[in-house]
Amino acid sequence: MNYRRLGSTGRDVSEVGLGTWNIGGSWGDVSGETGRDVVRAAIDADIDFVDTADVYGDGRSERHIGHVLDERNAHDDVFVATKAGRRLDPHEADRYDYDHLSSFVDRSRENLGEETLDLLQLHCPPTEAYYQPSTFEALERLTDEGKIARAGVSVEKVEEALKAIEYDIVETVQLIFNPFRQRPAELFFERARREAVGVIVRVPYASGLLTGALERDQTFAEDDHRNFNREGEAFDVGETFAGVPYETGHDAVEALEPHVPEDLSLAELTLRWILDHEAVSTVIPGTTSPEHVRSNATVSELSPLSHRVHGAVRDVYEEHVFEHVHHRW
Repeated sequence: MNYRRLGSTGRDVSEVGLGTWNIGGSWGDVSGETGRDVVRAAIDADIDFVDTADVYGDGRSERHIGHVLDERNAHDDVFVATKAGRRLDPHEADRYDYDHLSSFVDRSRENLGEETLDLLQLHCPPTEAYYQPSTFEALERLTDEGKIARAGVSVEKVEEALKAIEYDIVETVQLIFNPFRQRPAELFFERARREAVGVIVRVPYASGLLTGALERDQTFAEDDHRNFNREGEAFDVGETFAGVPYETGHDAVEALEPHVPEDLSLAELTLRWILDHEAVSTVIPGTTSPEHVRSNATVSELSPLSHRVHGAVRDVYEEHVFEHVHHRW
């Protein structure tokens, strides 16, 4: 495993991390022991960056992580980033205030078994929240109180990321970036590098499309967001298949497959392509399989992709995907 500096946090973290939405909720039925086994597999694979949120299974994901960290006596060894804000109902910008965020933080501290959270990220707040200095003042207050060590944001849009890093308290930005969502490299990465902002990449596999494991006629469980959020019914549609229409995504995968090097899988190409961008601090694929955790981790050791492969990825994006996603996020 290779490690990269997480922006200005002073911490080096594994360049392949673990996302834990899958083991918390909205991905079908996952047992508690399976969820904990995923976290165990990550630690065993030298992954020391784990991302979660207080709404993943209503805290279930956080509790799985806390359980394993207790079991392994690993609280000081694993950097845990959690998120807060999506519990707000209604989910409105002016409710991203100190009182609400403080109560969410206290709950996450209890779930994770941490006195101080390593990193608290605002969880994709409405765009208006980024123009609301009081929200970021609340993060400063939580830091001063010792409830959080660092603060960041998880965003839907590149423009939100650019606005967020105007606030000094923001040390990391989490966003969607993969061969089907390339705009961050065009608009945000160079600015993040100049300002020492950590970049956390989520949804690397476009909800499974970029693993090559999904069929065109695939069915998903009723409680799987790939079923209930196809049109953005529950949250931003960009979180499901990276915002690419399902059939279009398969067309793009078929166009990409001939360019996958013989010694790589499509999933390995996808993670390696992301890591070939130096601005990326860590990528956080999620899974319900310990075996997949281990295979994800090995991508850190692979050589960078050739210019030819990078060119092919760009061509497929421009031909099949660009019109559906580029100007939306």
